[in-house]
Amino acid sequence: MLTRKIKLWDINAHITCRLCSGYLIDATTVTECLHTFCRSCLVKYLEENNTCPTCRIVIHQSHPLQYIGHDRTMQDIVYKLVPGLQEAEMRKQREFYHKLGMEVPGDIKGETCSAKQHLDPHRNGETKADDSSNKEAAEEKQEEDNDYHRSDEQVSICLECNSSKLRGLKRKWIRCSAQATVLHLKKFIAKKLNLSSFNELDILCNEEILGKDHTLKFVVVTRWRFKKAPLLLHYRPKMDLL
Repeated sequence: MLTRKIKLWDINAHITCRLCSGYLIDATTVTECLHTFCRSCLVKYLEENNTCPTCRIVIHQSHPLQYIGHDRTMQDIVYKLVPGLQEAEMRKQREFYHKLGMEVPGDIKGETCSAKQHLDPHRNGETKADDSSNKEAAEEKQEEDNDYHRSDEQVSICLECNSSKLRGLKRKWIRCSAQATVLHLKKFIAKKLNLSSFNELDILCNEEILGKDHTLKFVVVTRWRFKKAPLLLHYRPKMDLL
């Protein structure tokens, strides 16, 4: 089968952000038209606009941030196509945390484990990983798999009910990964309150309804940046917006 090489320049238009002209970082897609931008660029743009920067379609008259979502597939494609981009971004994030004197979250530390190797005389000089090192690496990998995001950046949350139609949670203080989304919180609350569907809930921050695809890190950065922990969120029965 014949293969044809494609230059990165030829596909740049599909993997760059229209707002900053750089490669997509934390790719975020508008659900209405499926155009993709860097999350920070799009959030800043939507603070004063409610239309898509590319096609100018109205995303939502009053709550455009509810209709954007993280595009993990697109971000994975960009990182695979552009050599060194992911490593450079991780390095910038580590430098940012160090500059502020904050602990670097586990998911961007970039720590890797390497197994010690030695020559095996019975295999004509081929390298063979030390069995004990391999065993230790496997055990560490198993521990990481069972960690359930405890090494991620964590967010402390207080979940308050602001409706007489629902009861409050017995334990309203929780701590979870910053990568968890509002949808995860909806499912958690619905399970605790024995609701038939998590779609019956709205979650609010500063009296603004949050989109289900917003990560908690995104909520903290955009709506709780200069306030002290915990992040205060309210839940109530879903209200249909006309």
